[in-house]
Amino acid sequence: MSIAREGYPFILSASIVGVTLAAISALWVWTPSLIVAAIFLLFAAACAGFFRNPTRAIPADESMVVSPADGRVLQVLEIDDEYVGQAYRVDIFLSIFDVHINRTPASGTVDFITYRSGRFISAFKDKASDQNERNDVGISGKWGRMRVAQIAGSVARRIVCHVREREPVSMGQVFGLIRFGSRTELTFPRTYTPCVKAGQHVKGGETVMGKLAQHA
Repeated sequence: MSIAREGYPFILSASIVGVTLAAISALWVWTPSLIVAAIFLLFAAACAGFFRNPTRAIPADESMVVSPADGRVLQVLEIDDEYVGQAYRVDIFLSIFDVHINRTPASGTVDFITYRSGRFISAFKDKASDQNERNDVGISGKWGRMRVAQIAGSVARRIVCHVREREPVSMGQVFGLIRFGSRTELTFPRTYTPCVKAGQHVKGGETVMGKLAQHA
C-alpha cells in the first residue's frame, strides 16, 4: 500500500518533531517531552493512515461505473444535470477514517474542471453540496457523460485535483483527494441502473455504482 504524496509533509514533519523530542527525553529524562513526542508520533501514524492509497481491483467491464471514493452512501437521487442530462446522483460521505483518494468512475476524456470556493459545512449535510468549497470534474466516455464533485467538509480545507481538461483517463484512475473529512458526489446517466443504496459503504475504484441497463 502506498501513501499519497500530499501526505508526506504532514507525516515527515510530525515524525521529525516526535523523534527529536523523544531523543531529548531520553537524554534528560524529561517526562513532558516524552508525552509530547508520543502525541506527534501518533499524529504521524494517523496521517499515514489517512493518506493511504491502497491497491484496488478495478473491474474490467467498461459498461460499469465505479465509485469515485471510499465512504458511506448518503442518498441516491434522480436529477436533471446540465452536463449529464437525466441522471442519478450518488452522494458519498467520507469520514476521517476513510481513504480520501478520489478515482475516476469510468474511462473517457476530461471535458472540464470547475472550482468554486465556499463554506465548510459538515459534509454529511445536504446543503454542503450547494454551499461548500467544491471542484467538479466532467468526463465524457463511450457510454455518456459523468460528473464527479469533490466537496470539502468542516475539517477538510484542501481539495487536490491532478487531471487537466482534455486529458484521457481510465476507470479507477487516481485523480485527486480531499484532506480530512469530505463529500464526493457522482452523477451518471439514467441509461445506467444504480447498484448501491443509502447506508452502504463503498470503495473507490472497486465498488460498482451502476451498470448499463442492457447489461444489468
